[in-house]
Amino acid sequence: QLQLVESGGGLVQPGGSLRLSCAASGFTLGTYAMGWFRQAPGKEREMVSCISVSGITTNYADSVKGRFTISRDNAKNTVYLQMNSLKPDDTAVYYCAADGSGAYYCGTGQHDYDYWGQGTQVTVSS
Repeated sequence: QLQLVESGGGLVQPGGSLRLSCAASGFTLGTYAMGWFRQAPGKEREMVSCISVSGITTNYADSVKGRFTISRDNAKNTVYLQMNSLKPDDTAVYYCAADGSGAYYCGTGQHDYDYWGQGTQVTVSS
């Protein structure tokens, strides 16, 4: 059974850092473009970052550029999201997603992804 499991969320003070992990089971993550999305209360789900199959090409939302870094370790079947200089506006449930279409490059819309994790809560507050 194909499954994505996020971890690493929690409560952090403004300016702090967290690293989210997304572990895949039931499939080889290394053949999928991957994305991280987030959804804050009362807001639509939005793309945070995505990464191509090889890991060479990445994309970021303007709001996180320069602060967040997406990476993947295909040998560990895991994708990461390093989040630095966190702000209260980063508070949300963070989801990882896998594109099952076989596309090499990653898409920036929810419709580009077929498989989703259950999400991990990130709260940035003093």
